[in-house]
Amino acid sequence: MHMRPSRVLSKLRSGKVATCTKLNLAEPRIAEIAAQSGFDCIWLCNEHVPTDWAVLENMIRAAKIYDVDTLVRVSKGGYSDWVRPLEADATGIMVPHLMSAEEARSVARTTRFHPIGRRPVDGGNADGAYARVEFGEYIATANRERFVIVQIEDPEPLDELDEIASVEGIDMLFFGPGDFSQGIGHPGEFDHPLVVETQRRIVDVCLAHGKVAGTVCSAANAGLLVEMGYRFLSIGADVVGLGSYFSQAFRDIRAACAAG
Repeated sequence: MHMRPSRVLSKLRSGKVATCTKLNLAEPRIAEIAAQSGFDCIWLCNEHVPTDWAVLENMIRAAKIYDVDTLVRVSKGGYSDWVRPLEADATGIMVPHLMSAEEARSVARTTRFHPIGRRPVDGGNADGAYARVEFGEYIATANRERFVIVQIEDPEPLDELDEIASVEGIDMLFFGPGDFSQGIGHPGEFDHPLVVETQRRIVDVCLAHGKVAGTVCSAANAGLLVEMGYRFLSIGADVVGLGSYFSQAFRDIRAACAAG
């Protein structure tokens, strides 16, 4: 038995852009529909969404049917919160609101096996094929085919960006413009000079240290972000799509009934 390789990492390592979409709703069938759509990755959330762990594991399993990666944004808690999604066979985790280089080193120590870190070993869960992946292969493959992302969405870590990007075991810096704009006292002003400057600076430090720059995007700015140097882009969310669909359906039937 072998661990499933990462679709996202395969694309990134070949110089391509990897795509993602976010799910707020705790429903494996929605994960399956999203995976059928062609994305490389599905973003699940344990920071803002109270998803049950058994449901989360089934959402990961639904994505794997279509060879689609899952990224779990973890809660800010401790090591169990960070490694449990990986043991459920999520392909990556994202730690929100990273505040310092020391915190980045702590994340790497906790989520990477030897020789990078000291992640606690189990192997008896979905990622290790329930103890069927040989111990040494499990350690090496988990380090190679699973990714760890830290979110830069506050002004506090800006002075340590280079040091954060240099941490072994951290694969990606993901810029969160929404919280960042709030953190600098200009909520929702995505064209604020410091937001724009930080957006570009994250690309620069990632390139300097061989890391990947990621962020959220829209259809309108995705091309610009790729040109800037971003290689991991997340677009849309299930709740936005459903809200748009039902609102339009209601408008359509209301117009049809009025015409009749």
